[in-house]
Amino acid sequence: MLGLLRRGVLGGLVAGDRVAVDEAEALGVGQGPLAYGLRPGQDAAARVGGGALLTPATLALIYRGFEEGPARNRALGAWGMAGSAGLAAGSLLGGVLTSALGWEWVFFVNVPLAVGAVLAAPRLLPSDGRPASGPRGFDVPGALLATAGSTLVVFGLASGPEAGWGSVRGAGSLVAGLALLALLVLVEARGRDPLIPLRLVRRRGPATTMVVIAVFQGTLGGAYYVLTTYLQPVLGYSALEAGLTFLPLTLVCMAAALKAAPVMLGRWGIRATLSVGMLGAGAGIAALTAGMPAGGGFWTLMPGSLVWGFFGGVAFVALFVAAGAGVAPEAQGVASGLASTAKEVGGAMGLAVFVAVATASPDLLGGLHAAGWAAAAATALGGLAALALEPNPTTEGITS
Repeated sequence: MLGLLRRGVLGGLVAGDRVAVDEAEALGVGQGPLAYGLRPGQDAAARVGGGALLTPATLALIYRGFEEGPARNRALGAWGMAGSAGLAAGSLLGGVLTSALGWEWVFFVNVPLAVGAVLAAPRLLPSDGRPASGPRGFDVPGALLATAGSTLVVFGLASGPEAGWGSVRGAGSLVAGLALLALLVLVEARGRDPLIPLRLVRRRGPATTMVVIAVFQGTLGGAYYVLTTYLQPVLGYSALEAGLTFLPLTLVCMAAALKAAPVMLGRWGIRATLSVGMLGAGAGIAALTAGMPAGGGFWTLMPGSLVWGFFGGVAFVALFVAAGAGVAPEAQGVASGLASTAKEVGGAMGLAVFVAVATASPDLLGGLHAAGWAAAAATALGGLAALALEPNPTTEGITS
């Protein structure tokens, strides 16, 4: 978590093109040794560190390279489509590679992809130089507090079902984590170079966007857990069969991100598009949950998959359009780092919550239904929260 926060914000403080190349290299180099199991701590750190910085670095390149409006919307639509394509490929190829060549190839296959990215990036990406304001310091106390607080909250949520919610591992970790996060706010308010510039998130728009990003990613992870558990332990699907079941969802998500989201953003604006996307995604998760009877399967899941895929693709693009809206050019990198951090931390916390809900019931299918309905409700609440966004954000006051 420390690497995520440190590298996520760092991605906005140095040249985005150089960061993207360095982290693609780190991500690829870490895969081979990790597959062999050699020096796992270091290699896992290289893999996670590279991935943590690669997302905000690519976001910063888009934010800086495309002005707000249709051009940036289309660029983020392509970015979202690429993420959905990776998910589709991973769902299908993961089972094939594991069955045919062994689990190590899930890591090996990333090496040539990363090498190709490293070789192509200097030729395809324009250099954005160095920040005009010069290098900033690194907020060590803020990074430590954010890391420890977030980790303890996730640990408490994950430990509660097993150790008991009143135990030290459960309630104790949650209370300690929340206390550290409260202390983080005080430290960041007084720091000279804060890890999380409070003036960036003090306004309603950025703060609301980070919350909705965390909700979206948390319910996304929870719903994927519910669907995967239903397909394999409940229905007995193989890894390949489960991957094929995910395919309609991801294909629709790709099309929605690339084609529908930019059009909706241009016609309706960020606030309405994001709200509709989140509410529609919640409806899709609800339909998916309703299509999970004991004797269900591919066709009972299809309606929910299509609805969730379409509106989820729209919401994903709108979220990251909102994250960079009204932010001054010199703060775009920091905004991308904060959005990426909200995405990752929200995903971890959300998954812990929905796993806890699913495992609270002695009946596996009943627990999955409870978690699915909870994820649908939380996503819909995120759609209502999106209505708090400013209709026309301006750059006034939103600087690093």
